[in-house]
Amino acid sequence: MRDWFNKGEHWIWLSSAMVALSVVLVFGLFAMISYKGMVHFWPHHVYEYQVSNGQQLEPVVGELRDAKIKEVPSDAGMQEIPQLLIKMGNRDVYGIDFRWISSDTLVSTEPKIAENAVVIERYEYGNVYGWYDRFTLDGTTVQDAELEQLLQQQVAKGKALFDEIRQIEKYEIGAVNYKLEQLRLDEKRLKAEGKWNAEQEQRLAQKRDELNAQFREFQQQTQVLYEQQKTLGELTMKISGGQTLKVPVKNIVDYWQPNEMTLLDKTGFFFHGIGRFLTEDPREANTEGGIFPAMIGTITMVLIMTILVTPMGVIAAIYMREYAKDGPVLRAVRISINNLAGVPSIVFGIFGLGFFVYVLGGSIDELFYGYALPSPTFGTPGLLWASLTMALLTLPVVIVSTEEGLSRIPRALREGGLALGATKIEVISKIVLPMALPAMMTGLILAIARAAGEVAPLMLVGVVKLAPELPVDSIAPFVHLDRKFMHLGFHIYDVGFQSPNVEASQPLVYATSLLLVLIIVGLNLGAISIRNRLREKYKALEH
Repeated sequence: MRDWFNKGEHWIWLSSAMVALSVVLVFGLFAMISYKGMVHFWPHHVYEYQVSNGQQLEPVVGELRDAKIKEVPSDAGMQEIPQLLIKMGNRDVYGIDFRWISSDTLVSTEPKIAENAVVIERYEYGNVYGWYDRFTLDGTTVQDAELEQLLQQQVAKGKALFDEIRQIEKYEIGAVNYKLEQLRLDEKRLKAEGKWNAEQEQRLAQKRDELNAQFREFQQQTQVLYEQQKTLGELTMKISGGQTLKVPVKNIVDYWQPNEMTLLDKTGFFFHGIGRFLTEDPREANTEGGIFPAMIGTITMVLIMTILVTPMGVIAAIYMREYAKDGPVLRAVRISINNLAGVPSIVFGIFGLGFFVYVLGGSIDELFYGYALPSPTFGTPGLLWASLTMALLTLPVVIVSTEEGLSRIPRALREGGLALGATKIEVISKIVLPMALPAMMTGLILAIARAAGEVAPLMLVGVVKLAPELPVDSIAPFVHLDRKFMHLGFHIYDVGFQSPNVEASQPLVYATSLLLVLIIVGLNLGAISIRNRLREKYKALEH
């Protein structure tokens, strides 16, 4: 045993154990997030419980979402009693859509499947849990099989009308409002520059009249569509306790009968839910709906950050490794860069707010957008400043990885290029940089992965809870650097910690977290793949 310790083999086993433990923890975390996130899209069974409140029985219908053990005092000491979290929906009737039920108040501990129960997802007030009663359309009431067939047709029409209204209001009318705002700013600019005259006034008035005419036309179209929504009919549902609840078809997002679904039906519903999650806008204070704006905002910010950080990091690394003379100044710069990587991210956010937004943005407004003041254009948090702040945050990663890649290039290759008559810049650009690409790309992708997951600095320099407009659209200049945007990381924080309905938001938190983790894992796998291919390509030159 003493020889075993003297040889240091115990350190090898300890290191292996720590690596194995780290792998288990990482995969365990990923498995938990995956399960919690994916189960959000799977149709849950609807159960019917009989709860005793002392004098009478109260029926509770809903989905079983969670369970925990609660210790309560009793004559025999502390007693463990299971607690069930039931999503019973019908928020406009009960005021809440989640309820904890103690198992000692249940008539039967075995849950009863609510046969033929229907779940209706609405644009407001959450889900409805109950049974079909009747469907009213144009004064005619239908039931049973005719009800289901007619409901399917009307819900399909309702979805088409909702999508058309959303297209007109968000994109068509949004584009007109944007152009009208630009005309208003053009008028202020011309007046500030002393170029305002009758000709300019007539020109802008003509354009404004054309846009107002388009606005009125789009508004009339939406009014017609809203009137059509009112004629879609109304579904009356029986809910627990013998009550009824009227649900206009225009408020229905989707409906299903989970207890009657086959495995194939549930699988199709599962993938349909994922598709909606990725393509729809959030609803109900971000606790329902999709994450499309947050996904677009994250991708746009990361791409702009990449464009900004790549030249800065690579050029700085090339100068430090290839041109700067070794000495106390260079060593101090390297120490500063390494220390910069350890600065808390919120500090970068404060710097971005103080320098980029107020100083740089305010100066840009005074120089180029003075006519729009006091309303700021770039002197307020936005996409550009968020991207610059994240570029500054990830700059040390790019510099260090690029410099490490440059240091691994054999000196003989540089000397050989110079001996053949090439200039130093030609040697660097055609020999050194291509061979250092694996390290450069790895550092860049790691920087992207970090930027995709940061939250604290973005809260100060451009990210908001809900952005009415996307940072990228079909209106020139297509990428609007002055707009605020949504971000997946901040979306997780907002839904998980600022939501008015914590129970409803938990599944969405896990689903969004899983998507963010998958994006980061994908970027890292891409870095490994690019690095390996480039290493194989330039392996011969290294030898």
